[in-house]
Amino acid sequence: MKMAKAEISRLLFLLTTMIPLAAQGSRLYSWANQLEESGKDKVTNLQFYFHDTLSGKNPTAVKVAQAADTDKSPTLFGSVFMVDDALTETADPKSKLVGRAQGLYGSSCKEELGLLMAMSFCFEDGPYKDSTISMIGKNSAMNPIREMPIVGGTGMFRMARGYAIAQTHWFDPKTGDAIVGYNITVVH
Repeated sequence: MKMAKAEISRLLFLLTTMIPLAAQGSRLYSWANQLEESGKDKVTNLQFYFHDTLSGKNPTAVKVAQAADTDKSPTLFGSVFMVDDALTETADPKSKLVGRAQGLYGSSCKEELGLLMAMSFCFEDGPYKDSTISMIGKNSAMNPIREMPIVGGTGMFRMARGYAIAQTHWFDPKTGDAIVGYNITVVH
């Protein structure tokens, strides 16, 4: 019990000191910042932009399945999309590519635009090249700010756990195209 309380206290300390540490931490790249290293655990904060393109000649998200009544649903309930989206350093689609978001999302809510996301953030730049972070959870896409769980990773992020904060930067309601800012904090 003492061990569990100590671990909880340590985690609370890490979470409550994120903002000051982010300001003072050693910035490895403009989009990645190692906040703290204590024993075996590291805390890393990543900030990048997710470019989800459903329109045009080269979409990065494509519908692969839908329910019989999906077209009648205002939330597209029952539709499933496969994704291979660019992750960039800034919201500008021409900014430096830091990786790709690969996975799927499906409309899982009838009353709101809620997506079940199963996504791997696959990094192609910097110290996390060839490492991934795995996210799975509900994304209430119309909320200004959403939180989703980080449940694992590979490479430098092996055994990762943490959370992702998503905030829509730009959205085109006619096409469904979007640019979403992600701020991810992981303990690994």
